[in-house]
Amino acid sequence: MPRWKVFLSQYLRWSSTVTQALALSIITFCVIFPLCCHRLLYSYYFIKSMYLDSMSEVVLRESLDRGQEALRFWQSSSTTASSRFNNFTQHPELLVTVVTARRNEARDYHYLLQVMLQLSNIVGSCGEQECAEVLVCDVESGPQENQDAKLLESHFRVVRRLPQEQQSIRERINTFEKEKRDYVFCLRRGWELVKPKNMVVLEDDALPRNDFFIVIKDLLSRRFALHTLYIKLYHPERLQRYWNPEPYRILEWVGLGLVGATALLLSFPYWNPCSFSFTLSATHLLFFTLYFMTAAELLGRHYLLEVRRISPQLYAISPATECCTPAMLFPGDASFRVAEYLDSSFCYKGHAKDIVLYQMARKVPGQRSHSVEPNLITHIGAYSSVRANPSRPKLL
Repeated sequence: MPRWKVFLSQYLRWSSTVTQALALSIITFCVIFPLCCHRLLYSYYFIKSMYLDSMSEVVLRESLDRGQEALRFWQSSSTTASSRFNNFTQHPELLVTVVTARRNEARDYHYLLQVMLQLSNIVGSCGEQECAEVLVCDVESGPQENQDAKLLESHFRVVRRLPQEQQSIRERINTFEKEKRDYVFCLRRGWELVKPKNMVVLEDDALPRNDFFIVIKDLLSRRFALHTLYIKLYHPERLQRYWNPEPYRILEWVGLGLVGATALLLSFPYWNPCSFSFTLSATHLLFFTLYFMTAAELLGRHYLLEVRRISPQLYAISPATECCTPAMLFPGDASFRVAEYLDSSFCYKGHAKDIVLYQMARKVPGQRSHSVEPNLITHIGAYSSVRANPSRPKLL
């Protein structure tokens, strides 16, 4: 018999672990995953050409419906007595400042009204005492008013620049520098008003999740928060993959593969319906480690992170990344220090405020920055208030 036939008969029979490994990989990655994951937005198997447009339209429609519902809610409540949010206490445990500006292209979506309605619904989730004081910071400097912020004035404390300050901010500066100056203004106004023990700054398209305050309370109780400049509460889902330059994710990825491989190999003596011949050997452990790592990456790390929502204690803390700032937690007096540092920096394209903050945490001795996973907010801002927008925004 020719050698190649001997080789095939030796290694391609079912009792061979090579054959089993090959068959398992083909069935998993070429049959099961394509069938199960082709509609998952952040999976490698997602078929953009078939589903992206329709999914984007569904999300836009849902956001529009939420915006109109929020508008009706605040309009129907606009004649009632001043809300409890207007009465600030000094030195609250947490101040939430929502930075907002007029959005011409997304005025029907009422992002700000959506965010404030959600905050008003969940701010009582901490027990007898409310979770936070809430402040609206309107940074609109154009000739037209921010109508959504105007509507909220009878319910929330709304702060704006003085007329002469608004005039000075209209000078010809680039978009990134203006965005930074607006952020600094809101940080300082929040600090000056109530001297909070901790501060959260949300952009007006950062919709908090239901467990938002519960998780923040848990984060602030952890020891690392005492020596942290800021904690990012959001990172774009498309950038959460394992195949990423962030070193901690590589360690997490390998650890996941090793744990999955070890657990599976240890279970084979007790449950093995396919009659696999794998054992707890170095070669088989390596194969299944790579198998689980590949499966996790192709499925999408975002979906694995969602399991952590079972409990606030399961939310992961990792080193902060550069992008982005829709939702930021500043423990202690960090908001004051961040405002001072940002004010001394000039922003431009490629050097926006998120990059400045990232560099600050890396360069200034004793300063650390972190990120929480999974995200504590949903970024609903399909239309930007400071950048050019496509006619119909897409999810990716």
